[in-house]
Amino acid sequence: MSNEILTKMPENSKLQTPISKLLIANRGEIALRIMRSAKEMGIKTVAVFSEADRNALHVRYADEAIFIGPAPSNQSYLVGEKIIDACKLTGAEAIHPGYGFLSENAGFAQKVADAGLILVGPSPQAMETMGNKLSAKAAALKYNIPMVPGTEEAIQDVNEAKQRAIEVGFPILIKAAAGGGGKGMRIVERAEDFEEQMQLAVSEATSAFGDGAVFIERYVTSPRHIEIQVLGDTHGNIVHLFERECSVQRRHQKVVEEAPSSVLTEEIRKQMGKCAVDVARSVNYTGAGTVEFILDENLDFFFLEMNTRLQVEHPVSELITGIDLVKEQIKIASGEKLSFNQEDLKINGHAIELRVYAEDPANNFLPDIGTLQTYNTPKGNGVRVDDGFEQGMEIPIYYDPMIAKLITYGKDREEAIERMVRAIEEYDITGIETTLGFGKFVMQHEAFKSGNFDTHFVGKYFKPESLKVQDETEALIAALIAAKLFQKNEQVKPGGAEVKKASDWRKNRLTY
Repeated sequence: MSNEILTKMPENSKLQTPISKLLIANRGEIALRIMRSAKEMGIKTVAVFSEADRNALHVRYADEAIFIGPAPSNQSYLVGEKIIDACKLTGAEAIHPGYGFLSENAGFAQKVADAGLILVGPSPQAMETMGNKLSAKAAALKYNIPMVPGTEEAIQDVNEAKQRAIEVGFPILIKAAAGGGGKGMRIVERAEDFEEQMQLAVSEATSAFGDGAVFIERYVTSPRHIEIQVLGDTHGNIVHLFERECSVQRRHQKVVEEAPSSVLTEEIRKQMGKCAVDVARSVNYTGAGTVEFILDENLDFFFLEMNTRLQVEHPVSELITGIDLVKEQIKIASGEKLSFNQEDLKINGHAIELRVYAEDPANNFLPDIGTLQTYNTPKGNGVRVDDGFEQGMEIPIYYDPMIAKLITYGKDREEAIERMVRAIEEYDITGIETTLGFGKFVMQHEAFKSGNFDTHFVGKYFKPESLKVQDETEALIAALIAAKLFQKNEQVKPGGAEVKKASDWRKNRLTY
């Protein structure tokens, strides 16, 4: 194994401890996805559920299920003591946190260790270091990882912060040290707007994370969001599984992801992979993690942060590498060595993921709740659907509005896009608004198809009326098809034949 992907852990590395029963401290599609891999490994699974999830699919699929409280997550899925008690009650030796909820909570990770249980994830120390953007930067700087010009420490004094911003050069970005998801983040174009925007960033960061610390970075005007998947075992081996492009976002949250990126050269890919491994090495990282970078218009890249968990978009990495990341997480948590090295990993084909949210793209992507009156998923070659719902179920108001992840795979990017369009057209959901129409808009937009886009894609190209035009075009095509068939049937059968309404043709996405 090459030096760039190998590092030695301390001598007290975790001994091999096979896991026979695994509790999944999560819900919905990710809970099901983890359970399926565990089942293939012969591991029993335990589900936890809130009042809102009594009839959820992950509860029915698991070997055992434990009720942990009311619907609000701060009374159920976010209460670490209830999760640990459920482990003790069922005899589960390990906990897989999935993503969200407690997955990056260093305090919870420490409580799991103190209880003599195994967390399928990194150490509490690695979580704590990488959970704060400033300490993450400090760790990464040990290996000379490229950084966006800015401050390397939190700044509280407004006048000092403004002077540093002037030195860095406008536009600048004010960012919360403890946060993510766009909270506590402000773009400042002019020095005269700085004080107000900093106060807003500090206030929002304090409200969202209980920590008002902020720092400053130069704002990259045309950024692409590129992240590298890494795996590290307890024996000092660290590899990367190439990159994912996550530049199509709304409100700083990803909506479309793909692997590999359409713009990276082999040389840049190699450089970014090495940097990602070095970032993981800086905290003796174990398990699956993601090192995130920003790529500018000159294809120069800079470290952003590290997510110390499984990512929502991990399926695209699985499809291009053939690696089951959940199985690898479980093996690593059991103390096993990675069974492959960097040279064994190759990129095969192309994969794209669309997050199917219960949101209304025509209304600023606001969440939509209701009952899935119709719910039929697409099938066929190169299509994967990770979901946690079925027809007749309600979308609860208490959690993230994601219904499913629709993933397509092809021999190349063009085929993956074509399959995504076909899969979107086959996906039949009624009763709520979803992001399916938006996903089709993205796939068919020239900027996306050409690969010439950045994180401003939605702001630059998407308007609510775009979906209206798309719907009207589909309706017109359906009406023309229906009229043509009616005319044909009239010629064959003078008495006429029953023809479906144009709206029915469009709804059912039939092509004749």
